[in-house]
Amino acid sequence: MSRRVLFVLLIFAVSGLAQEGHPLTGTWTGDWGVGNGPRTHLTFVMSWDGDDKITGVINPGPDSMAMQNIVVNFANWTVRIDAEAKDAAGKAVRVQAEGKLENMGSPRRQLAGAWRQGGVTGDFKVTRAQ
Repeated sequence: MSRRVLFVLLIFAVSGLAQEGHPLTGTWTGDWGVGNGPRTHLTFVMSWDGDDKITGVINPGPDSMAMQNIVVNFANWTVRIDAEAKDAAGKAVRVQAEGKLENMGSPRRQLAGAWRQGGVTGDFKVTRAQ
């Protein structure tokens, strides 16, 4: 095999590894809570439609919450997520997460910030799974 063909194949292989899609795409795990109190596990699954819309779900499964709105400010990489949970009586409870993407160059980037669920405000941090 010629050096030129080998070089071209190497370029395609490296560029293929770099194609991750949107920085929010993937599965993220972490938790939220108030201060030093108990923490609640979180799993985010988000995907980008290839155009301009990001969709997702919080804690996939029987108690999942559809992400109703995901807004990204690309100037400073802040993210706002709106969702709706159910309380023990089945009543709708608004959930809002506002955070900043950290470690953007890492495949295990993080999203951390403020979490509001009903009348409770705390903090959250999730890390993108590889």
